[in-house]
Amino acid sequence: MFQARDRLIVALDVPSATAARRIIADLGDVVSTFKVGKQLFTAEGPSLVREFVEAGQKVFLDLKFHDIPHTVAQAVTAAARLGVSMLTVHASGGAKMLEAAAKAAAESRSHPQILAVTVLTSLSDDDLQTIGISGRVIDHVLRLAGLARASGCAGVVASPQEVPELRRELGEGFAIVTPGIRPAGAESNDQQRIATPVQAISNGASHIVVGRPITHAPDPAAAAAAIIAEMEQARISR
Repeated sequence: MFQARDRLIVALDVPSATAARRIIADLGDVVSTFKVGKQLFTAEGPSLVREFVEAGQKVFLDLKFHDIPHTVAQAVTAAARLGVSMLTVHASGGAKMLEAAAKAAAESRSHPQILAVTVLTSLSDDDLQTIGISGRVIDHVLRLAGLARASGCAGVVASPQEVPELRRELGEGFAIVTPGIRPAGAESNDQQRIATPVQAISNGASHIVVGRPITHAPDPAAAAAAIIAEMEQARISR
């Protein structure tokens, strides 16, 4: 069953445990899942992730593992011991790496979802050309998503603009997590391929990741609640 509250992931893109705890406290029971990325994890380490999990929060660990298969498998095993619910690897690491990550997650006690990152939301078609990848972003996203599904991953991370074609290609039951979400009227900041919560859910996203529009809002709980209401309405209309 679709529960909008469980499909909203709030990004804790902050430099310290103090700032992260303040956001979680401000949001109260409105939000259940939080993203811990490279900045916060590098500053505070795994102990903060354990703290959040033990307090009842779900953690989406967004470290985008990208290494040889054995190293990634070991990293996934270590992340699973923290009790995280979801974690990311780079789809461009290839089939063997993705398979190793999925296998390590399946063999762990907590069974976190492995999400393969396709193309970063900060990249455009022109940016792909500069790193030697020909074709459009959407073509590369679909290629990597197909590889991720065939390799046993639970889902992918992609921009909301690719969601409609991803959902058509991958069908239901495969997670599509979309960063780059901005409510109508919000600034895009450093994101290139963005959408509103309604657009993302209506197009078939399973989860959305929202940071500054919630964490920098005068009333973060109210901002999160408004987005959840939009998600629920989009789900009903879909």
